[in-house]
Amino acid sequence: MAPVRVLGVDPGLTRCGLGVVDGLPGRRVQMVAVGVARSSAHLDVDQRLLTIADQIDDWLERHAPDTLAIEQVFAQRNVRTVMGTAQVAGIAMLAAARRRIPVAVHTPSEVKAAVTGSGTADKAQVQAMVTRLLHLSDRPRPADAADALALAICHLWRPAGALGAPQREPGALTAAQQTWAAAEQAARRQRRPAQQTTPRRGPTLTPT
Repeated sequence: MAPVRVLGVDPGLTRCGLGVVDGLPGRRVQMVAVGVARSSAHLDVDQRLLTIADQIDDWLERHAPDTLAIEQVFAQRNVRTVMGTAQVAGIAMLAAARRRIPVAVHTPSEVKAAVTGSGTADKAQVQAMVTRLLHLSDRPRPADAADALALAICHLWRPAGALGAPQREPGALTAAQQTWAAAEQAARRQRRPAQQTTPRRGPTLTPT
């Protein structure tokens, strides 16, 4: 069975995270590539968008993903920032559509829940779990790159039996939760002081 390949895109005008992950049998995941598409703040917006679009096109051509997973853009206080993020998201979707690559949109809470088991996890927890799940020697940096990998993992592990993933039984732990629990258990064992054992003595006999 051929692996399912997903390109995760964490949209941004200055830094756009890109991460390619293969989904393997047994709900295993393997990183193929990770990076960041950048554009200079000194350029006009149209030229910045073109710069990002060229880099996304290059990734799509080189890695030929089966699906593009992108983070849903939410309104922020900084309207200028959210506009640029939304524009880059549109560019990524268009680039995939031209190649007839399906596009999936995931919310930040969905990504956090899929990767860490908690929809309220912080960025450090997401980065730590991405590093562990993909068996990386170091955390992907910057955070945009780690977020892109998390998006790809989220899509591969999304609940509704996506891409042939097996359905979970009610109450069963997700793969991320199982990995997290195993890591916590190992850490507790390392912190636990060695217990000294005292040889058992037989019953004390009192002379009569």
